[in-house]
Amino acid sequence: MTILVTAASGQLGRLVVDALLERGVAPAELVATARDTAKLQSAAERGVRTAVLDYDRPETITAALEGVDTVLLISGSAPGARAVGHRNVIDAANAAGVAKLVYTSVPNATTAEFVLAPDHKATEEAIVASGVPAVIARHNWYTENYAGDVKQAAESGTIVASVGDGTVASATRADLAAGLAVLLTEDGHLGAVYDFSGEHAWGYEELAAAASELTGREVVYTPVSSEEHVAALEAAGLDAGTAGFVAGIDDGIRRGVLANADGTLARLIGRPTTSLVEGLRQAISA
Repeated sequence: MTILVTAASGQLGRLVVDALLERGVAPAELVATARDTAKLQSAAERGVRTAVLDYDRPETITAALEGVDTVLLISGSAPGARAVGHRNVIDAANAAGVAKLVYTSVPNATTAEFVLAPDHKATEEAIVASGVPAVIARHNWYTENYAGDVKQAAESGTIVASVGDGTVASATRADLAAGLAVLLTEDGHLGAVYDFSGEHAWGYEELAAAASELTGREVVYTPVSSEEHVAALEAAGLDAGTAGFVAGIDDGIRRGVLANADGTLARLIGRPTTSLVEGLRQAISA
């Protein structure tokens, strides 16, 4: 079996390569890909084959998939412009006769009114239409996404958001990577759609308490309306589109899109997922 990891130079992709090697996958059975293979030097030094794979250049996908049985498609990093590149990978995987495609989606991708959902909905639908044997891993929010809030709170003493009483069942990238490594190497998951999350959905009061513990000063959560949030972001220098996008994410959290604390990830990796405080501690010290 040969496993190909897309976007292997990214923060999640690098950790997936590490997790696969830790699970005993031989370096010769791995292909780490990226648009720029110079960013894959660490993998290459461990004997992992590297290849160019650009979602927007189908010829690179076809070449990289030669002899590959299993593919991890890590979603692209440009919201609103990802679905076409994802379909290029899906089409190439279908043509190559790939036996398993694992895709990183978002919670409620096909049902939620969420600013991040459309690309993932289109991709999940394309996977189903293609007939490629697949597993969907719907990732909750990365705990590391909040490292910046903690660092900023060390100065301001506050975390401002328009999530209301919404909760987030976040997980660290390392925990998510470990779960993906299981899906890539184990039989029995084809056709499944899994929610990958922490076992606890935390609110922003809890996030503020975690920030207090980590910064050594009192941090409070200051809830604002979506309109106030957009205005504050624009005042801080963001353009209207970006400010609306950020506030849109908070709107989804307020409506519960990221609230499902599912035990699937912990079950697959055989241990509890990393707690909010510990995940943040690791992130801000990295």
